[in-house]
Amino acid sequence: MNLENDRVIQLIKKYDEDVYLVGGAVRDFLLGKSTFDKDIIVKSAEHFARRFAEDNDGTFIELDSGNKIYRVVFSDKLNYIDVTEADDIETDLKRRDFTINAIAINLKNYEIIDITNGKSDLEQGIIRSISEENLVDDSLRILRGYRFAAVLGFEIEPETQMQIDKHLDLILKPAAERITYEMMKLFDGKYTAPVLLKADKLIEKIYPVFIDVKKVPKNSHHHLDLYEHSVETVNQIQILYENGNSAIKNHLDKIDFGGFSRLAHLKFAGFFHDIGKFSTWTIEGERHRFIKHDDVGSKMAKEILKQNKFSKKQIEYITDMIKTHIYPSQVVSSENINEKIYMRYIRKMGENVIDNILLAKADRLSARGPAITDDIVKENIDNLDKLLNYYIAIKDTLKPLPKLLSGDEIMELKNIPQSPKLGEIITALKNEQLEGNVVSKEDAVNFVLNY
Repeated sequence: MNLENDRVIQLIKKYDEDVYLVGGAVRDFLLGKSTFDKDIIVKSAEHFARRFAEDNDGTFIELDSGNKIYRVVFSDKLNYIDVTEADDIETDLKRRDFTINAIAINLKNYEIIDITNGKSDLEQGIIRSISEENLVDDSLRILRGYRFAAVLGFEIEPETQMQIDKHLDLILKPAAERITYEMMKLFDGKYTAPVLLKADKLIEKIYPVFIDVKKVPKNSHHHLDLYEHSVETVNQIQILYENGNSAIKNHLDKIDFGGFSRLAHLKFAGFFHDIGKFSTWTIEGERHRFIKHDDVGSKMAKEILKQNKFSKKQIEYITDMIKTHIYPSQVVSSENINEKIYMRYIRKMGENVIDNILLAKADRLSARGPAITDDIVKENIDNLDKLLNYYIAIKDTLKPLPKLLSGDEIMELKNIPQSPKLGEIITALKNEQLEGNVVSKEDAVNFVLNY
């Protein structure tokens, strides 16, 4: 990011008053990254924000009138600035979370103000709290430390780590929405997996289900215990994304729900994909079995995600990934596999085919117990790749399944009212279409009449 070439910065510079760029925008500038959101400090925040919005065709939003924080969203709906009031820039910087976020730039002369040596920590890749008191004042900062580690690949320095460990019990004080936002930021980072290993005690506080997940040990199919396997699945998803072709990357880069990429949500689903194993765990001789753990885990996740204020679309996606994470491997191990079997799978998974296959691949690559030979892994991965490549080759030609009969037509044919029975017939009809057994309206009528 070059401040001289940044349109928003140049608009701010036109005003004849002291304006300081602070926080993440400065951090990203010093790291050579661009950013669409910028925090600025002025002496009269509301007045500046209202005037700036009016002058630049922006939308003024009051974020926190008590702390005098306002937002101006540009007409492109992409760029925005958060305007905060402070009489003294150094006092403001001392109240922040970590030194790397406590650097300011005076936009009049581009002077860097760095009273906590944040620039040095930034250059060394260190996350250092400004003070223990600051972490306690807003305990979400405990999670934010791990979030920055996941996004930047930085190390939390020892004293800060001690402060975080000391105050883990405070993590549930912030609103669930704020915790979920930070958690999704963490999963959006490139270094999510190593951070999940280091943050396991914090994860247990936010998602207690992982206390039980940790109780499932290594076994003949898994070279890692279940928590480590879950983290390794996240790691493998990241690797598959980074090594993927443009079709895979473009798809997983999409922000289709929740304000975060599909990749972030897929990694989250990968972390949760086996949470049903503890409650379905049985041991038969040398073999550990987890019958229907996919279905059980999906239902468990739905309740956890609701409690943590995930959106409806986020919940649908994540629970569907958990429920179907074994499905692609079942498909490709079918006898006499053919395009009809491929298409049935593709129709059932809809927009989530790439995500689902990558999750199955990551799961396979993360389970390498003594009973799993290299040949078993290679065959499974090769077959999943064939399915994935088939889908990528034909996805642009796919059309939605036609609606052959309306609900009213089905009620008339069966002489039934609107009822659960109607829903049952509609679902059965759709399944027959997916199987390729019903392709015309005549087929649909005959199916319904004989149901």
